[in-house]
Amino acid sequence: MDVTDVLDFSTGDIGTLDRPVMLVGLEGWFDVASAASHAVESFIDQDQAVIVGDIDPDPFYDFTQQRPLVSIDDGIREIQWPSNEIVVQRNQGHRDVVSLVGVEPHLYWSTYVEAIVTVAEALGCEAIVTVGSAAEAIPHTRRPPVTGSSAHADLARRLGLVAPSYEGVTGIAGVLHAALDVRGIPSVSLRVGIPHYLMNAEHPQATDALSRHLSHVLGVPAGVDFSDQIDAWRDVHDEIIESDDQLRMYVRMLEAEFDRRAEAAIPSADDLAAQFEDFLDDLRPDDPTD
Repeated sequence: MDVTDVLDFSTGDIGTLDRPVMLVGLEGWFDVASAASHAVESFIDQDQAVIVGDIDPDPFYDFTQQRPLVSIDDGIREIQWPSNEIVVQRNQGHRDVVSLVGVEPHLYWSTYVEAIVTVAEALGCEAIVTVGSAAEAIPHTRRPPVTGSSAHADLARRLGLVAPSYEGVTGIAGVLHAALDVRGIPSVSLRVGIPHYLMNAEHPQATDALSRHLSHVLGVPAGVDFSDQIDAWRDVHDEIIESDDQLRMYVRMLEAEFDRRAEAAIPSADDLAAQFEDFLDDLRPDDPTD
């Protein structure tokens, strides 16, 4: 199976993009509570975004695990298959963003990753940022930290990130980053924590933390205000904790530990965008007209 068999992609008349960066957020193993995929969606304005590509779901999924949905519209039954759309968001006065919001595939990972890289190269993406959310021992009463890594030493230094150190079972994001390293495409992995004792709930506070961090790094404003959702779900979370004495004591322990930990020194919000732009600017070829 070749990439051309599964990738439907055309730039149409969108023209040359302005310093584009690709965001990748995939539902599945690395998207607890859908916090990561929702964070990527916050950079997509449905009224202005342009869909430039789609990855055919048929070869990549075991549909006994990732089942399609059925809906009825005006008496007509429709099947909704797992979607992997590539969306371009033009941002006047800011860099353009290319987003892939999809579902982690079960099969043919190499072909799926090659489809992503093909699109990134065709659109001239200067870097790719993958986002994820994972269960961690953190309290729901604190703003969850966003951690990140990059195999590119200079980019990691500028953004206050660490070099990848994890060894073991990986997901599609790990395979993608390995492929990007081979191609010489700078990449960053960002992850937000989800309180492991509330994994079955929604966590807009985690989505907001990841969205804000992305906004700082990219220098692009996110288009969603999560404050109302955060307040509503905080009430739900608090009610769950108050009804369980042991869980309430456990959360207090997590709060104390969280507050004791010294927060890693990272650049300020303004510095993040400046450092990221300076890094990408250094990679661009010199303009012969300058």
